[in-house]
Amino acid sequence: MSGPVPRLELSDPGLFAGYDPRSVERGIRYAADGRVELIDVGDGWATADVAGTRPTPYEVDISWSVTARGVSVADDCTCPLGGSCKHAVAVIVEVARHTNASVGIAGGSRRTTSATGLAASRPGPTWRTAFDRLRSDDERAHTPLALQFTISRPRATTYDPAPAAQVLVRPMRPGAKGKWVKSGAGWREVTSGYAWELRSVDPDQLAAIQRLAAGYRELSYSSGSTAVPLERFGPGAWPVLRAAVDAGVALIDGRGQETVTLASDPATLAVDLVATDDGLAVSTGFVPGAGTTVHGEDQLFTIGRPPHGLFTVHDTRLELIPLDRPVPAALAELIGGPPVAVPESDLDEFLDEVHPRLSRVATVGSSDGSITVDATELDRLVVRIDHHAVDAARLEWWVRYRRGERISTFPLRHPGGVARDRSAERDLVQDVELPTDLLDGLVDVSGRPADVSVHGPDAVTLLTRVVPWLLDRGQVDVELRGDAPELREASQDPLIALNVTDPDASDGSGTDWFDLSVDVSIDGEPIEFASLFTALATGASVLILPSGTWLNLDRPELDRLRDLIDEARGLLEVDDSGSIRLNPFQTDWWEELASLGVVESQSRRWADNVARMQALSAPEPVDPPAGLAAELRHYQQDGLDWLAFLHRNRLGGILADDMGLGKTVQTLGLFLHVLDQDPDARFLVVAPTTVVANWHRETDRFAPGVEVVTIRETEARRGTSLTEAVGDARIVVTSYALFRLEFDQYRSIDWEMLVLDEAQFVKNHTSKTYQCVRRLEATTKLAITGTPIENSLMDLWSLLSIVAPGLYPDPRRFSEVYRKPIESGRAPDRLDTLRRRVTPLMRRRTKDEVLTELPPKVEQTVDVELSARHMRIYQTQLQQQRKKVLGLVGDVQRHRFEIFKSLTILRQLSLDPALVDAEHDGVGSAKLDRLLEDLTQVVAEGHRALVFSTFTRFLTRVKARLDDAGIGYAYLDGRTRNRERPIAAFKDGDVPVFVISLKAGGFGLNLTEADYCFVLDPWWNPAAETQAVDRAHRIGQDNTVVVYRYVSTGTIEEKVMELKARKAALFASVMDADDALTGALDADDIRALIDLPS
Repeated sequence: MSGPVPRLELSDPGLFAGYDPRSVERGIRYAADGRVELIDVGDGWATADVAGTRPTPYEVDISWSVTARGVSVADDCTCPLGGSCKHAVAVIVEVARHTNASVGIAGGSRRTTSATGLAASRPGPTWRTAFDRLRSDDERAHTPLALQFTISRPRATTYDPAPAAQVLVRPMRPGAKGKWVKSGAGWREVTSGYAWELRSVDPDQLAAIQRLAAGYRELSYSSGSTAVPLERFGPGAWPVLRAAVDAGVALIDGRGQETVTLASDPATLAVDLVATDDGLAVSTGFVPGAGTTVHGEDQLFTIGRPPHGLFTVHDTRLELIPLDRPVPAALAELIGGPPVAVPESDLDEFLDEVHPRLSRVATVGSSDGSITVDATELDRLVVRIDHHAVDAARLEWWVRYRRGERISTFPLRHPGGVARDRSAERDLVQDVELPTDLLDGLVDVSGRPADVSVHGPDAVTLLTRVVPWLLDRGQVDVELRGDAPELREASQDPLIALNVTDPDASDGSGTDWFDLSVDVSIDGEPIEFASLFTALATGASVLILPSGTWLNLDRPELDRLRDLIDEARGLLEVDDSGSIRLNPFQTDWWEELASLGVVESQSRRWADNVARMQALSAPEPVDPPAGLAAELRHYQQDGLDWLAFLHRNRLGGILADDMGLGKTVQTLGLFLHVLDQDPDARFLVVAPTTVVANWHRETDRFAPGVEVVTIRETEARRGTSLTEAVGDARIVVTSYALFRLEFDQYRSIDWEMLVLDEAQFVKNHTSKTYQCVRRLEATTKLAITGTPIENSLMDLWSLLSIVAPGLYPDPRRFSEVYRKPIESGRAPDRLDTLRRRVTPLMRRRTKDEVLTELPPKVEQTVDVELSARHMRIYQTQLQQQRKKVLGLVGDVQRHRFEIFKSLTILRQLSLDPALVDAEHDGVGSAKLDRLLEDLTQVVAEGHRALVFSTFTRFLTRVKARLDDAGIGYAYLDGRTRNRERPIAAFKDGDVPVFVISLKAGGFGLNLTEADYCFVLDPWWNPAAETQAVDRAHRIGQDNTVVVYRYVSTGTIEEKVMELKARKAALFASVMDADDALTGALDADDIRALIDLPS
């Protein structure tokens, strides 16, 4: 220890805190009487002899240190007290006096003595003592340690009335006289590692005892020198005790004698099986190891709960015996008790379940040889297949063991089964081959056999392919269980039978419906329709019948049946029994269905209906009516034949001929044909307001002998009721708005036919006008339109729901079955199906097909570049509108008005910035400049031109520029009162240019006098543009029609052209070709228009 010697100050109140007052008083007297002889004094320690009452002095060792609380002193004395005695106090006082410490004791004086003075006042140490500390630790003799073992019998308590004897243990060290003492070597000092008394002990011995102490976690600093039960150190104490003995630690008894031994070989728990008349007696005990000195009559006591060691006392010696393994708590309770009886009836269970467990923890034998237990051995892998439901099965893997003649099986993947050899099982499993290519799930991710439950097709695969495969290989035993019928593949093709009947009149359904039942059987066994359709709809590969017969569903006729039933489920009423409610328009669907099977029966009415619908493809020709003042072209005559057939069979239809092919004259021919047979028939034509007058004019021209009346005002304005206004007229023409307003009056009149001209006006099936059209009663209804589809397939549904009610009753189902799959491009086959379904009820011819003599139409897109100033204004607004729309496009329906307002602003800016802000009036319009340049040349060459724009305000600017240029023109928009005047002015050649708003010029105009068309701003509805342009490109046109479409580059107009092209594909794909298609203007379209991120 380096540094100055800690000073002992006797005035420190804590110096003698560990001593009783009598010992302090006597110790001071002993020091005053000169009874203390200091043998050696070091830094913080001292050794001395103190003369007491016996002849030989007591050897006293003290040590001290200075802490924050004062001086702390430890001592050891050879007197009977062992320390904390008057002898130690005397040494403290003497050391304090010789180290110049304060001796302020009751009137004592203080003096100071130098170190040399101290040396001169007492004899110095011997030379051996003085130089002993120069030796190394290896050269210096070490003090040994010991472990003291004593036997204690705890007191009986209520909880433990007969407590077992305990072995207590504590460390010891040699005292000054060579005897073993506990002071300075207790558990506290051993675990602390810095006790002064243990400064010279053997480090290996100390380490061994410290490891022993570490095994008892509850051993606390306060345990001191207290003896602790050995059992609390746990099973790990035994190898530590052996290491301590090997390190030289003495094992002593309570008298300090080395009479304690540690057995070199452990004892073993033994279980003895003895046969009895009633079964088996099981006894437990211990067998000492070969290295013990236990005699037969010695009693063995256990150490630990549960036991992990034993001890025995013979003569005066204590022997400690470790166990080769701890005893399970369940067996510990049986040790020393009476034998456990096992009835003969339970013997197999005991040998199967308990004996293997006992063998793992004890030596099991039969002392009298009355019991011989055969070894349990792994026999074989077993596949157990439970087939309790006809369409389901479960495969489980088991292992079979044999013990003599006894067989036991255990789930392979379950930990149960105590006698199992896991290593042998792994080897057995590793060698097994499995048909994983036949059935998924036979092995887990690690490649081990796995239990699996299968249904439907997989059940068939398991039972008809996997099981034979396993049996053929012979590597495993296969056990089939269950009472389900054996599976058998059908030997014949399925038979599809169809029956059509008239509905029961009492059900109130009327006569417009027919009941169809679909029955399927296989090998004479009927198949439940619901299960068959479910299997087909889910794409199942097989169908299992209750008898066990299974049918491979991978058949073309069943695939087609699935498609047809799926279509019917989406559109019609289909119940789980296979009963389907048909309407007269669904004969095409019926014919496809009938081609798959046998029509066992059908009602006469249904057969007649089918025949009529089949005749629609080639209707019976009719003679042109005598009153028709026109010579019909060949295709127009075909159209009249078709319309007459529809009417004769009380069917509605859609006349969807290309614009300019004479749909009006064909319809008037139909009116005359019907009037020839029924002179009292009355026809109602509902058309856009701008076309009403044209119908009157065309009727006068082509059917001059028929009275026609046009209703252009409400009753409040005309002053007469509708009945009075109609009078005896056979043809009544009105607008959609007036029809809606006076619907109740219209429905009070008997109508032979309702004709909807430009029928796309009622495409919104949620509008009131649509509802009125649906509710009006008429023998037949005819829709006339060149564009039955403008934005979405739902436009077509709206028209079909009017002219052929019941064909597709539910718009939501139609959307799910047709619109979404077709418009998304996911199901092109549905497009072909839809065409087939609607073809009988819709007639469409294009100009390219039927008017080979019609001059060509040349269309050209003219790119117009904006001025730099104009483009800057556009880009500024584009950023503002982008930011605005970005926050709205997530919910197009809710924010449709605001979104279209932003798009309209950008479209107007692409034309002329003054349309958005009058401050930009001086910027100019590149389109107007280009238009005037082109028109000047066209007019100069003697051509006539139509000029179209969506925006009437822009047309106002067009008129101003034409006025400035001196070019004459006529003008027409939706607000023009007298439409006939500007039309006549242009047709009669008074002016060379006709300026028309796109909407107003789309219907009812025949302007074949023009051979040039200028479309100033593109619109994303291609049908609207086509209708306008075809005012010129139609029957009667002798010249090539040239169409110029102006597109401002770098603006939204370029995006509109792209969108328009996609929408044109929608129309063509349904009506003409097989192109890809898109739907109505949606969020993605809006993003594309202004380059928003998707």
